[in-house]
Amino acid sequence: MGRQRSQSVTLSDVARLAGVSVATASKALNARDEVAPETRRRVLQAADELSFQPNVLARGLISGRTRTVGLLTDELAGRFSIPILLGVENALGNEQMSVLLCDARGDAIRRQHYIRTLLARQVDGFIVLGDSNDLRPSLTRDIPVPVVYVYGESDDPGDLSVLADDEDGARLATEHLVSLGRQRIAHITGPEAYRAARDRVASLRKVLAAAGLPLVGGDPLYGEWSQRWGRNAAKMLLTANPEIDAIFCGNDQIATGVANTVRELGRQIPDDVSIIGYDNWHEFAADCQPPLTTVDLNLQQLGATAVKHLFAALDGQPASGVIRQPCRLVVRDSTGPATRRE
Repeated sequence: MGRQRSQSVTLSDVARLAGVSVATASKALNARDEVAPETRRRVLQAADELSFQPNVLARGLISGRTRTVGLLTDELAGRFSIPILLGVENALGNEQMSVLLCDARGDAIRRQHYIRTLLARQVDGFIVLGDSNDLRPSLTRDIPVPVVYVYGESDDPGDLSVLADDEDGARLATEHLVSLGRQRIAHITGPEAYRAARDRVASLRKVLAAAGLPLVGGDPLYGEWSQRWGRNAAKMLLTANPEIDAIFCGNDQIATGVANTVRELGRQIPDDVSIIGYDNWHEFAADCQPPLTTVDLNLQQLGATAVKHLFAALDGQPASGVIRQPCRLVVRDSTGPATRRE
């Protein structure tokens, strides 16, 4: 016999087949802790046999929730927004919840309009997505439901912010170069106004000091997050400091430009100069010649982590402060052991 159609199946049918009360069946299907594992197994098996699909609208009316989350961003077209959004969407989808996306494009009036619009839709909570790891003004006072900030730290310590750990990422990159025997390491990065750039420099200096190594040139070269800046900065650095044997770059675009200049100057990568980037932006890291060793920010996981903490807040267990998610090092062909110099 084929399975019954879900439209004709009720929670009472599931409870009857599983041999439990309707209340117990409801608790089991909603993963409530007070249901014994064996009972939950029977209820889930019964629901599967009957092809039962809970009425999401009815569940929302009973629980007082719409099972939707508002995601407010300032730069949807940015490099970091889409991977974080995918992580958020996957995590919400796993819980049969939906996301309503609004892009304020950095405009304060548009942002307030979207907050009012999402609240009118009765979203259960907000995820506020930043366009950098920098501090941003808190929006929580305007939002009467739980809020989690991701890839952008709220300036209110009572809020919860989930960030990529830039100091940890720079530590991984620098320790990798040091472990390869590189002793004349330079750093080219983006604008000094960016907190991420400053945090990475601080970590870089700490690792080099622990290894008894100087930062070649004395200071990092701050500039743009661009290939052009990478090319120009590398030319300046290598002309003034031909002994450089490794360059840590603030992002993969800069690193790709650095690699172009190193090759043009007749140096071999990684034998003469090892190059390491940041972000693991596939379009640059994989197409660089040679493919680029880089730091991955785990952006999708960042989005999933934000959802996990939003769920906790919805369940009455809100957190505050800053959570810094570790990065990971992706080793490719642009770094290798230092070659002996005669």
